[in-house]
Amino acid sequence: MSTDQSLHILLATIGSAGDVHPFVGLGQTLRRRGHRVSLLTGAYFQPLVERAGLEFVELFSAEKYREMIDNPDLWHPVRGAAFVMKHGIAAHIRTVYERIAERYEPGRTVVGASSLAIGAIVAQEKLGVPTATIHLQPAMIRSVMRPPKLVGMMTQQWLPRGIIAGQYWLADKIVDRLIEPEFNGFRRTLGLPPVHRFFNGWLHSPTLAVGLFPPWFAPPQPDWPPQIRLTGFPLYDEGDHTPLGADVEEFLAAGAPPIAFTPGSAMTFGQSFFAAAVDACERLNRRGILLTRHQEQIPASLPPEVRHFAFVPFTKLLPRCAALVHHGGIGTMSQALAAGLPQVVMPLSHDQPDNIERAERLGVGAALYPKKFTGPRLAPILGRLLESPDVAKACRDVAAKISGTMPLEDTADLMEGLAR
Repeated sequence: MSTDQSLHILLATIGSAGDVHPFVGLGQTLRRRGHRVSLLTGAYFQPLVERAGLEFVELFSAEKYREMIDNPDLWHPVRGAAFVMKHGIAAHIRTVYERIAERYEPGRTVVGASSLAIGAIVAQEKLGVPTATIHLQPAMIRSVMRPPKLVGMMTQQWLPRGIIAGQYWLADKIVDRLIEPEFNGFRRTLGLPPVHRFFNGWLHSPTLAVGLFPPWFAPPQPDWPPQIRLTGFPLYDEGDHTPLGADVEEFLAAGAPPIAFTPGSAMTFGQSFFAAAVDACERLNRRGILLTRHQEQIPASLPPEVRHFAFVPFTKLLPRCAALVHHGGIGTMSQALAAGLPQVVMPLSHDQPDNIERAERLGVGAALYPKKFTGPRLAPILGRLLESPDVAKACRDVAAKISGTMPLEDTADLMEGLAR
């Protein structure tokens, strides 16, 4: 395969806007280089994909997406992982494989797949499709030397490595029970041998695995798979075709930089989060912006210094804010890092506890877990972060590390390299 001709690049991702945005940004980068790009994801994101000039391929319906985000188990600290295994991974293995197999043209096709789209690795194994696994968060990469912080696991670095390895083994046994019937059942129909403990390395493409985060955020470890390459935070957020909006501009211009609040695009149970946000703003005498497309989460009455907007691109909003309070998703966190903002995170599940622990190490944020996430507790934490010269310097230093980097271009280079 040669890159002297354009490729058909298939990008597959499963999840919320935070999982789709990076692949849209990568797809646009590859398209500008002359490649045909198809993005395989949920139908809920079809308008976004097509506005970005990419071909859309449906993996699951918009109704299925709404059904998933409306299930409270998605955000449960323990049941959330099982929910994702069943509804995010196992339910789509066959569909991801089939969509790739239908479009695979030997010598012309390259695949980039998110951590959950493991049907792409099956297609690589069965059909020989050149494939890169693309991880958005460092929590997807195991290490016994410097383990990510995972819900239900003891991951302190002082623990003996055998104990950490044993916890991984136990977690894998649980995961196998959740997805093995669908996963290995499908593999049998393809004549492929069963796979056990697939999180123990199998989910990384043996050819290339890309981490869309920088090494200063997640230092590579000696026990990481050797095919992993880190390129940096993608920072795509629809800002290229979504204006700031006259109402947003008017509010921003009317006073001091506000504090922005969001529990994530897929959160539909954020009533207490937003109630605490409003309370904290009033206690601090600060202006606030509440961000969610799910209007029912917003308090019925807001003070004049707090406004709700359905969606505003972070790249346009955050440089004009004082701080960001959010759920700890890696996409949201990276936008705050790039904007040089202090951040408070209410981690619920999945990779969120690991992400905020890394931000705390950098000195740019603090965690406030859900049971304690109230206005009286949030306000003093925000006040401390906003008033600290050390935090302000740490935020500037981190933003400087991100400024001028080109992670999507670097990732596109790696994708094209699969064709050689």
